[in-house]
Amino acid sequence: MKTITGLLIWLLAAAAQADSDRTRVPLLPKYQQECSACHIAYPPGLLPAASWQRLMGNLPQHFGSDASLDPASVSALNRWLVLKAGVGKGFREPPPEDRITRSAWFIREHDEISAATWNRPAIKSASNCIACHGGAEQGNFDEHAVRIPR
Repeated sequence: MKTITGLLIWLLAAAAQADSDRTRVPLLPKYQQECSACHIAYPPGLLPAASWQRLMGNLPQHFGSDASLDPASVSALNRWLVLKAGVGKGFREPPPEDRITRSAWFIREHDEISAATWNRPAIKSASNCIACHGGAEQGNFDEHAVRIPR
C-alpha cells in the first residue's frame, strides 16, 4: 500500500511540474514585444503546435486585428512556438477557433467561474488572464495565487 501511495504522490507531483513547465517558458524577446502590445504574450504551452501554426499563418486576420509581421519574424516565431507548444493527451485536438479559452483544459480549470464574473469591468473576458492571475506574464497560473476582482 505504501508503494502505491508513494507512486500516486510522485505522479501527481510530476503532473503539476509538467503543467508548470508548460507555462513557465522564457519568452523570446520578439514574441514578448509583438504579442504583448495587444494582450499578454501567452505561454506557448497553452496551445498545440497545429494551433500556433494556423495563428501564425493568419496574422493579418488575428481575431479581428491585423497583427502582420515580416516573413522572417513569422518564421522564427512560428518555429519557436511549435517547439514549445503544448503536447500530450490534452493537446491532441486543437481548441475551437484555436482559442486558449475554448480549450478543454481551460474550460475544466475555470468551470466554477460564472459568466457574470467574466463580464466584471476589471476582468472583461476569459482571455484577460492577468486580471486574476497576477503572475500570468511570467507564466505563473498557480491556482493558489488567484485573486478574482470584485
